[in-house]
Amino acid sequence: MEGSSGNMRRSEQGEKMKKVREKTAKKRIKEEEEEEQDQIFDFNNKPAEEEEEEEDDLSDSEDSVYSGLEDSGSDSEDDEDEDLSDNSDDDYVKVESEQTEQTEEKKKTEEAVTEGGEKNEDEYERDSSDEEDIRNTVGNIPMEWYRDFPHIGYNLDGKKIYKPIRNKDELDDFLDKMENPDYWRTVHDKQTGSDIVLSDEQVELVNRLQRGQFGDVNFNEYQPSVEFFSNDVMLHPVTNRPADKRSFIPSLIEKEKVSKLVHAIKMGWIKPRRVEDDSRGHYYDLWANEDSSILAKHRMHLPAPKIPLPGHQESYNPPPEYLFTDEERALWEQQDPSDGKLPFVPMKFSSLRQVPAFPRFIHERFERCLDLYLCPRQRKMRVNVNPEDLIPKLPKPRDLQPFPSTQALVYRGHSGLVRSISVSPSGQWLASGSDDGSVRFWEVCSSRCMKTVQVGGAVKNVAWNPNPSICLLAVALDSLVLILSPSLADRQIVSSSERLLSGQQEAESSEGAGSVVWSEAEEEELNQGIRLKIQHPKTVHQVAWHAKGDYLASVMPDHSSHLQVFIHQLSRRRSQNPFRRNKGLVQSVSFHPIRPYFFVATQRSVRIYNLVKQEMTKKLQANSKWISSMAVHPAGDHVICGSYDCRLSWFDLDLSTKPYKMLRHHKKAVRGVAYHRVYPLFASASDDGSVIVCHGTVYNDLLQNPLIVPVKVLRGHVITHDLGVLDVTFHPTQPWIFSSGADTTIRLFT
Repeated sequence: MEGSSGNMRRSEQGEKMKKVREKTAKKRIKEEEEEEQDQIFDFNNKPAEEEEEEEDDLSDSEDSVYSGLEDSGSDSEDDEDEDLSDNSDDDYVKVESEQTEQTEEKKKTEEAVTEGGEKNEDEYERDSSDEEDIRNTVGNIPMEWYRDFPHIGYNLDGKKIYKPIRNKDELDDFLDKMENPDYWRTVHDKQTGSDIVLSDEQVELVNRLQRGQFGDVNFNEYQPSVEFFSNDVMLHPVTNRPADKRSFIPSLIEKEKVSKLVHAIKMGWIKPRRVEDDSRGHYYDLWANEDSSILAKHRMHLPAPKIPLPGHQESYNPPPEYLFTDEERALWEQQDPSDGKLPFVPMKFSSLRQVPAFPRFIHERFERCLDLYLCPRQRKMRVNVNPEDLIPKLPKPRDLQPFPSTQALVYRGHSGLVRSISVSPSGQWLASGSDDGSVRFWEVCSSRCMKTVQVGGAVKNVAWNPNPSICLLAVALDSLVLILSPSLADRQIVSSSERLLSGQQEAESSEGAGSVVWSEAEEEELNQGIRLKIQHPKTVHQVAWHAKGDYLASVMPDHSSHLQVFIHQLSRRRSQNPFRRNKGLVQSVSFHPIRPYFFVATQRSVRIYNLVKQEMTKKLQANSKWISSMAVHPAGDHVICGSYDCRLSWFDLDLSTKPYKMLRHHKKAVRGVAYHRVYPLFASASDDGSVIVCHGTVYNDLLQNPLIVPVKVLRGHVITHDLGVLDVTFHPTQPWIFSSGADTTIRLFT
């Protein structure tokens, strides 16, 4: 009775669940139909605000419903049973609605006919993707990515495909299995989350594929094969192609390869394999694998030095010549063990059985281990460096243009050595002094000699006044310094030059300046352009102007006196000796282009004096035997010095008192050096008849070193009496260079 009552209760519960499911299914169908009507009529006209509100509401309800999925399988409450039944029936309704939509689309495509009665070709008709269910447009991706979302993808309209809430437990699955006749042919689609009922054709196709048969029923797999070739020997062959000519002629390519191999064997490039003769026996090194231990495999392992192999004197029966005599034995016993040639006395035994035990065996082993322990062994790592990588990567000369490269003009007219040249600040005129006792003024562009002044002696140096508002030239010959006014400028410049020279001489004279005499030129000299004469006590070798053009320095090299440098002021016609003591044989002087500094180059050093404080600020060591010339960079922070020992020294005043770079490009003495005022160029002239132009970029950054690159070697002067190029100077504005040589010519390179 109890069993029958239990069955009754179960059947009653099952009937109640059926009724609940039917009610919820009817409600869901009505709601779906209402939603479809709303979508059909008000799909495009729905306001944006309502859509947002509905989406928000949907998302809220979906999240709340979806969050309750975890508590599945509890039949205790009736509400949960109702939710389950609603959701399970929802899937079936969705599948039916989708199938109806597909049938409507098929009907529309069949009715789409042109006016002429021809059917429009659908571009997706032969697309293989149409055969599949493409209601979900997410593509071929793992559906596990949507595991934490309430939807499972998007349809063709871009709307979310929501997951059917599958909360079936085992009881629901069992009831579905018992009551649903199509349970066995229902397949769950992970792409859309719905259950699909397979048709009879689909079931038959699956069964055929499982049995290993073809999918098409009408396909005959046992069709009679067409025998193209029979097993009977035919009268005529299938192909009656004659044999190639190359099949019975020796190959020329193989012959060429063999001849190359034979030639390589004859030349010794290829050594044929030698067959080893096993009859003689195979010998091997007994100690070859001595270091094949665990330590030997270490990368930095160094094997211990081996003991030399024993010789004849260590034999138990050595030859007689290896045995000691009485004198040699007495001498061996007297001397220190470290001085002896052998650490033992060779002994002779008739047989190996009579050899006694070695008494110093343990001591020798201990000394050997001690030597190995105390002797430091290190691996000297050889660095394989390409020598070209050590050379600094300098830019190519064509990237550093412009610079003078070709000879443009030759100025001929002097009959002696042209020792000095100077260019006017405007760049239009060139002055030259020669041993023939003349000073010539040339026009730069036409190489025409505009004026010749006979000074009556060998001219050592000429220097044009750097002030562009003054047209004056200083000439050094013997013990005189002449101030010339060539009158090769405007009237205003000539008048300002005459006004500068018309000053009166002051009565006061500093110490040592009494030996300097100022005098005005006479009538004949005035006609030639000579305005002033400055008489010095000794021979003047160089003159140098200050940047403003009022001061002039003259150099008289002399070991015996401290009167080697004088500074003259033209406007007041006074002279002074800045040095009280002899600091060495002065070779060259120069004024700083901007600041009140004075550079004095002696034989081996360059001293820099502050004219305001009247003290020495720096001393540059040239590391050369005899300085010949000096030039100061237009910025004033760099100096180059040429020397008679073929060196050119570049000094960076902010860096060190020693040369930043030494250039040994010349083969003979360097006679002159020069900087360009505008371009980053400097040049050096030598007795080897060449002028070397270098690119020297000075950077504003103090941490960046100057870039020095030799760019061009200019040749053209003829070496005369072992003298080549005596002076060199740059054009003030153009990248041109002038050089004067012992061959009595002046050359312009552009």
